[in-house]
Amino acid sequence: MERQFRNMFEVASHKHGVTGTVLLQLLESRLDNTVFRLGIAPTRRAARQLVSHRHIVVNGVLTNVPSYHLRPGDTVEVRGQSKSLDLIRDQIGKKSDVKKFGWLEFNSDQMKGTFIAYPEREQIPEKLNEQLIVELYSK
Repeated sequence: MERQFRNMFEVASHKHGVTGTVLLQLLESRLDNTVFRLGIAPTRRAARQLVSHRHIVVNGVLTNVPSYHLRPGDTVEVRGQSKSLDLIRDQIGKKSDVKKFGWLEFNSDQMKGTFIAYPEREQIPEKLNEQLIVELYSK
């Protein structure tokens, strides 16, 4: 896991913009995190498991890689056979606060969401100091 994070930091440091903000945008664009933010799964671990067990389709293609990076315009939906799973139906029925994430759209009837754009730092609800992460990995 440490190697994956270091590699993601390296990618973020080579992109234009503030490295900490770009790193958070890359983390938010991961498939497992997006499945969690859309409200399909109750936790990030559950979202990772749903992706690994082939319950999620990206742009019409079955995807089982939790670290898959979404691009603006990509669609994420629950696979046809998986729409009847109790875990997914119950979670989608409970979750209605997806609208607070401006970079995501979700249609609960179709169980389909869209990654609209990379989020700005102010839109990301996590309370962390990304500058400390940048300082640690810059060594």
